[in-house]
Amino acid sequence: MKILIVGAGGREHTIAWKLLKNDKIKKIYIAPGNAGSEMLENAENVTLENDINAYVRFAKENEIDLTFVGSEELLVKGIVDEFKKNRLKIFGPNKKAAILEGSKAYSKNFMKKYGIKTAIYEIFNKAENAIKFLKEYKEFPVVIKASGLAAGKGVIIAQNLKEAVKAVEDIMVNDKFGEAGSQVVIEEFLNGVEASILSFTDSKVIVPLLSAKDHKKIGENETGLNTGGMGVISPNPYVTNTVFNEFKENIMEPTLKGIQAEGMDFEGVIFFGIMITEKGVYLLEYNMRLGDPETQAVLPLLENDLLELIESSFDKKLSEVNVRWKELHSCCVVGVAEGYPENYKKGDIITGLDNFDENNNELLFIAGAKYENNQFLTNGGRVLNTVGIGTTPNEAREKAYNLLNKINFNGKYFRKDIGEIK
Repeated sequence: MKILIVGAGGREHTIAWKLLKNDKIKKIYIAPGNAGSEMLENAENVTLENDINAYVRFAKENEIDLTFVGSEELLVKGIVDEFKKNRLKIFGPNKKAAILEGSKAYSKNFMKKYGIKTAIYEIFNKAENAIKFLKEYKEFPVVIKASGLAAGKGVIIAQNLKEAVKAVEDIMVNDKFGEAGSQVVIEEFLNGVEASILSFTDSKVIVPLLSAKDHKKIGENETGLNTGGMGVISPNPYVTNTVFNEFKENIMEPTLKGIQAEGMDFEGVIFFGIMITEKGVYLLEYNMRLGDPETQAVLPLLENDLLELIESSFDKKLSEVNVRWKELHSCCVVGVAEGYPENYKKGDIITGLDNFDENNNELLFIAGAKYENNQFLTNGGRVLNTVGIGTTPNEAREKAYNLLNKINFNGKYFRKDIGEIK
């Protein structure tokens, strides 16, 4: 069996690593991949034009049996629809479903329509209207979101009117997030603890995976700018049985009804970003693919074969799969380049990448690095992920940090409080 994975980050490296545990898989191509995926046995990075037709051509010419999409941008553009037109098997949402991630305005209206518990919100197409609304708004802090795709960085929590106005101007006037900011969603701030719940769906059922806790801010104690993610632990200790049941009843089940009612028939992933508050469990957002770096923490705890889950989705038999988890904890810490998430340097030499021992439950997934002239070089803002697996959350944390401390590159930065429970 031959598989194509579309994407370049730590998520794609992890997906390839997990899939290759199945002996049926003869070869995995990762487009474009990175230095980590290139080092996997039976894996090969391929450079393709970032165009849907180029992926279709490659899949046909190389007789690809299954394509797995990590890139949200290509999902929103309709890569799944194009593959299906060409009778190629692909795991991911069609264009109709991908808009749940591609437009926060659409997804908020979808939540409202199908009675999914979410924060009160307003949508604006013009900066002046948004600013006028904010000047009359009394409940700060307030959340301001670029409606389109902004690589996990288009959400700003404004503490006061001045910060809120600046956020709107940055998004809608100064085009900080490009086309993603042509529309903004302003919503009430929910005070609580965030949780990530990845899930698989065949559009008949949604099967939730193990919960995770992401750390989005660049600085310790959740301070500073939003990033694509600085680390994750799994399972999330705040997702109790009560929270999980409330999530299923008020968020997951009405989402499935909405997907069916809207004719969003697909096999793929739904990522629920939720907030656990004193007033209950609320849905913050959907992502329509595996999260990064959540994938790096969750997949190593999955007992099942990943290909089995995917193939059950295509057979519309996901409800028959018994999803099993190791009774362990994971902690993923992200090492980033100095200056991330804004301006950062590329091309610094990385040393110590051979210091991990998978048999000792230490895992290393590359995110933004390339291999050139017999050296590993930084090639992105989020450079790598170290993952520790342990019988306790603390053991997992220690392993992840011990490994990260053995790896070096100029300007290496990481948060020191990933997985601390206060």
